[in-house]
Amino acid sequence: MMQYLGALRGTGTMSCGEEPMGAVSFEFDGYLTRPGQVVASGEIRMEADALNNAFGRRDLRLHTDEGQILHLRFSGKRVNSSSQLAHVDITEGLPPPKKWRRGG
Repeated sequence: MMQYLGALRGTGTMSCGEEPMGAVSFEFDGYLTRPGQVVASGEIRMEADALNNAFGRRDLRLHTDEGQILHLRFSGKRVNSSSQLAHVDITEGLPPPKKWRRGG
């Protein structure tokens, strides 16, 4: 059973370890998969060159303007190197179920 928790939207900066990668806007959908386990996936948008530089790296973190640190990984292949959009899965740092905004 998966329960939709809502959307997480905002802006921030991405880093790989200590290396800054660039500004990011994001929109994620969160789900509760079992008690206490929140998962999320969605899209990030950033400058194409910065996105190309980040793509395929490990240890990626999204530092949101609200102070969260979300660990992410790309969930698809980079098809178009001029695109500013990529799909990601969040692996750590998600807020608890009560902190999600339902429906938008």
